[in-house]
Amino acid sequence: MSNSEINEINLQSCLKALVDPVFNKTFASSGFLKTATVSESGQACVQIELPVPSYPLQAELSELIQNSIRQQFPDCQDVEIEYTIKIRGKNSGGRLGLNVKNIIAVGAGKGGVGKSTVAASLAFALKQFGARVGLVDADVYGPSIPHMVGTREKPVAQEFQRKDGQTLTRIVPVEVDGLKVMSMAFFVEPDQAVIWRGPMLHKAITQFLQDTEWGELDYLIIDMPPGTGDVSLTLSQLVDLAGAVVVCSPQQVALLDAVKAVQMFRQVKIPVLGIVENMSGEFFGRGGAQAKGEELQIPFLGEIPMNAEIREKSDTGEISQLVAEGSESRTHLLKVAENTAIEIARTLLENPARPPLEIL
Repeated sequence: MSNSEINEINLQSCLKALVDPVFNKTFASSGFLKTATVSESGQACVQIELPVPSYPLQAELSELIQNSIRQQFPDCQDVEIEYTIKIRGKNSGGRLGLNVKNIIAVGAGKGGVGKSTVAASLAFALKQFGARVGLVDADVYGPSIPHMVGTREKPVAQEFQRKDGQTLTRIVPVEVDGLKVMSMAFFVEPDQAVIWRGPMLHKAITQFLQDTEWGELDYLIIDMPPGTGDVSLTLSQLVDLAGAVVVCSPQQVALLDAVKAVQMFRQVKIPVLGIVENMSGEFFGRGGAQAKGEELQIPFLGEIPMNAEIREKSDTGEISQLVAEGSESRTHLLKVAENTAIEIARTLLENPARPPLEIL
């Protein structure tokens, strides 16, 4: 039997050797190739399952598949490709019994670099791609997420019955534009200062995660307090984080503090997914975070230019509009989210120690 004869065995053999242009993995090793069949009319039908909500080189991947089939099987010029998405996860919430695929920490070495803005924008951008997303405001000393997303609702307690018949009382997070949100700001007055030591912080973060009815999520974003401290240690003990995103502005002093944040995450065994340059532009400069990322050997996830739109939407509680059509910031924010999801999937593909979490 000639290898140029089009049949399912030869077709699958041809495709399994292909290397996708984003993750640089063969279809055989990545599991992206789900089915490859040949119809009675001789049409090649290929189904590809992508591990991220947004794959930036789908057109290039389609061309690679089509050219490979047509070159190996000259008589087959009719190729149909179907793409499906199945977000892969680290089962980040497994230790706490949560059905959450990936928990992502968003941190910074210092305050004032727009960490909370990036965390909220990342959550809405991933949701824009079609993912199921939650957002935890763990910046207990300066919680700002409820104001940014424009909600004054309060979480409610509700009874849930488990499969074994036991009744549990859990917190139902506030939902804003389809995004599930929890924050310390829901439990304190706007002018009330939070003066807590480590054990109290640990208890609050545990409740935000373990006692909240998050449901099924692809991504849970955690807005961390600035600097290095107790919350990072708590998270490293509670959950198996998919990784951390470090936010900094282009100035040298911010970059120096970003290095401390990277080292802190590494020290507590939290993978660093990459670095984001916020407030990039003429005023503060540009490119410092990318250069620092190369120096630290961590991915550069993208830059977010400094513009009035981001400040205005944050102040008016309309930060979700930054990823809407027509927004000046949309392209940059979606790119950061896309790159973050890619780095999580890349980590899982390179270290498949734990099988992906299946959410049915």
